[in-house]
Amino acid sequence: MKLIIQAKIQIQKPIATVFENIVTPEKMTQYFIGSSTGRMEEKAELLWTFPEFEEQCPITVTAVVPNQKIVFVWDTDMVVTIQLTEQADKSTLVHVTEDGKENNEKGIKWYGGNTEGWANFLACLKAFSEYDINLRKGAFEFMKRG
Repeated sequence: MKLIIQAKIQIQKPIATVFENIVTPEKMTQYFIGSSTGRMEEKAELLWTFPEFEEQCPITVTAVVPNQKIVFVWDTDMVVTIQLTEQADKSTLVHVTEDGKENNEKGIKWYGGNTEGWANFLACLKAFSEYDINLRKGAFEFMKRG
């Protein structure tokens, strides 16, 4: 049985705002990544950095449906799908799925770490989208090597 990560959060902002906060690098750097080589558009080959790590993370965007879905591949062929659904009150439900690893010791370690990571991503996206707050700023200084 494959391990599949799922995480969800409701954001009290219109779907177009949340979508742009995910695909626009100048916005993503305010809550998630340190840098990106471009916008998340279909067929884009991007490099992301994270403030707390020295490594670059290659991203291949495989599908973008404006205001609905973003699909990309990263971390050794892991497929991430971010689905956006407008709610009755015009807020946005964000559902992240990352698929998947084998159910073994290595897979369980990945599952724990990336589930925590996607929950953090969603909390940071919510804080940025609703209140223009960068929750990551200073949050992971303890992880820097040095």
